[in-house]
Amino acid sequence: MPDEIESRERTRWAAAEATWALWEVMRGATEAGYVLAERLGLPYNDVRALSVLTESEDPLGPVELGHRLGMRSASATELVDRLEGSGHVRRVRHPRDRRRVILELTETGRQAVLAELGPLLARFDQVADDLGPEGSAAVVTYLRAIAEEQRTYRGTTRGTSPERMRP
Repeated sequence: MPDEIESRERTRWAAAEATWALWEVMRGATEAGYVLAERLGLPYNDVRALSVLTESEDPLGPVELGHRLGMRSASATELVDRLEGSGHVRRVRHPRDRRRVILELTETGRQAVLAELGPLLARFDQVADDLGPEGSAAVVTYLRAIAEEQRTYRGTTRGTSPERMRP
């Protein structure tokens, strides 16, 4: 059900119903991030950091993490100190370059996030199952195409890559 702001925006922007539904999902994901932060007793940026560390294919050090979050080095160091102090992250030597320090999500950190998100993810899976194979496949195709459009947008918009973002 559209809220008042969304209703006003719908009159200003002609967009497909699927686009509005996607917008609602993206807004809900942000709100869920704040709820997760509250439940874990962490600041929102700390939860964003846990997400970046979980999703990154490459090992990240404090500076790289800060860049992905759009933070300056000193702020990133404070964030990492908090996450390390809470037992969610640990600093370890890079396996190939012993001079570098990288960040690892601890098992405690991983379990804390999974304990909170697991039930929500299970409900997402149930929604997908309820759509049946064809409906679920259509949603997957749509979402992957949207993700590709977002990557293209990030790549063609000046200064918006996560590594270059600054608050």
